[in-house]
Amino acid sequence: MDPLDLRAAIPALDEITYLNTGAASPAPRPVVEAVIDCVEHQQYVAPAAEGMYPALFAALDDARGTVADFLGVDPDEIALTQSTADGINRIATALPWQEGDVVVRTDCEHPAGILPWERLADHHGVETRVVETTRGRLDRDDLATALDGADLLCLSSITWNYGTRLPITEAVAMAHDAGARVLVDAVQSPGQVAVDVDEWGADFVVGAGHKWLLGPWGAGFLYVADDATAALEPQRVGYRSVADPNDPAAGFAAGARRLEVGTASPAPHAGLATAIECLDSIGFDTIEDRIERLTDRLKDGLDSDTLLSPREYESGLVTVDVDDPETTVERLVDHDIRVRSLPSPDAIRISVHAFNTADDIDRVLSHL
Repeated sequence: MDPLDLRAAIPALDEITYLNTGAASPAPRPVVEAVIDCVEHQQYVAPAAEGMYPALFAALDDARGTVADFLGVDPDEIALTQSTADGINRIATALPWQEGDVVVRTDCEHPAGILPWERLADHHGVETRVVETTRGRLDRDDLATALDGADLLCLSSITWNYGTRLPITEAVAMAHDAGARVLVDAVQSPGQVAVDVDEWGADFVVGAGHKWLLGPWGAGFLYVADDATAALEPQRVGYRSVADPNDPAAGFAAGARRLEVGTASPAPHAGLATAIECLDSIGFDTIEDRIERLTDRLKDGLDSDTLLSPREYESGLVTVDVDDPETTVERLVDHDIRVRSLPSPDAIRISVHAFNTADDIDRVLSHL
C-alpha cells in the first residue's frame, strides 16, 4: 500500500478535504471491515465454536500483541483502554497519593492531561505545578525548578495546540533524577512520527487509535514500564485485573493488565490492530516524509505573522492565527474543508496526514 492507496481506501475523503486528524481521523475500509468481522465472529461463530469468552480473550491478546510490537515493548506492559483520557485516569487513580504530593505538567496539555490532577487536588490535596512554555517550547531550567520535590511529571510528546515536539527523553531523565515518575500523553505521535518508548524511558505512556493511526473510536492503549507496575494499586478492579478472580489472596494480575477491569468489546482493538498493519504496510518513514513535505507546503503558503507553529517541521499539526477561529472553521466547512479551532491559543489548527495531497493543501490555503 502507498499513501494514495490509503487515501482511496477512506470513503470520507470522497466527500471532504479532511485536515483534522489531530482530533480524529476517518478510517480506511479494512479497519471498519475488521471491526465488523470481529463482531460477527464474536456473535455468530464463537457461541458454537470456541466460546464467546475465549474468543474475546484471544482477540484482545492479538491486539495487545500488535500494539506491543508497534511500540517495541513486551505485551505484559500494555493495557487496553478506551482512550487517552481513560488511560491517564487509570494511572491517576492507581497511584497511592497523599496530601502534599506534587504533579508537574506543562501549559500545553490537553484537558485529558489536566482534569485528573485537578480532581486529585480536590480529593487528596495533591498540588499541580504548571510549567509555562513559549509557544510549546519547554525551558529546561523552568522544568528543573518545577520538578524539585515532585512525584509525577505529565507531558505530551507532541503538543496538541502548537505541534511542537517536547524533549521527552531529556525530560524523563530530569524527572527520574528528581525522584518523580513520568506519564507521557503520546496520542499525537503514533501514526505520524516514529515512537521509541524504550528510548523515552517513561514509566507510563498513553495513546489511542482514532487519530493518526486511523483506527476506530474506543481503542486506547496504555504502556506501563515493568519496574513501575508495583507502584500501581488500582481502585477499579474486576476479573481481568486480578491473577485469579476466584482467589482474592492471589492479588493483582501481572504487568499492565491489572489496569484492565472487566468485559469489553474486542471490536475496536481488532480495528486498531488492522489500522496499525495498514500503516505499517506503507512504512512509517514514508508516512513521516510525506507529512513533512505537505506540512512544509502549507507553511510556505502562510505569512510569518499568522503561523503560530514552528516554521521548521516538527509534526503535521499546524496552528494558524485568524481573526475569528470559529467563523473560519464554519466557512471552511462550507467549502468542504474540515479543520478545527483551538481554545488556547485562540486559533485554528490544520492537521496534515499522509493521506492528504498537495491539492488538499492548496485548497485550504486558497480559502483561508
